[in-house]
Amino acid sequence: MSRPACKPVNQVVLTAQLVERASLRYTPAGLPALDVKLAHSGPTEHNGVLRTVSFELHATALGDTVTTLHRMEIGAAARFSGFLAKQRNGRGVMLHVRQIDGIDNVPVLSDSN
Repeated sequence: MSRPACKPVNQVVLTAQLVERASLRYTPAGLPALDVKLAHSGPTEHNGVLRTVSFELHATALGDTVTTLHRMEIGAAARFSGFLAKQRNGRGVMLHVRQIDGIDNVPVLSDSN
C-alpha cells in the first residue's frame, strides 16, 4: 500500500520581539534588505504537557516589509509570517519575513506627512 503524496509546506507564524537590527542594506537587484534577531518566549502545549519555550532566531526581510521592520523599536512585539531557509553562511536556519502584523511601538505615518 502506497502513502499519499504530501505537498511540501514551509510556512511559519511566530509572535516575537525585535531584539537586534543590523544596518539597512540593498540586494544586487536594488531591493532594500534588513537582517534582525527575534526572540520568542511563551507557553506551548506538547503531548499534553504545558511548557515554556524560549529562543532567538535570525530573520531577514526584503522589499516593502523592510520599511515596517526598520521603523519598529527594539523590544517591540509583533506576529511575523514567512518561511524558513538556510542562513547565508550555511549554518542554521533563518526566518524570511513576508508579513508583520499586530505591531506595537511602531509610529504610524499619516497621509499629511
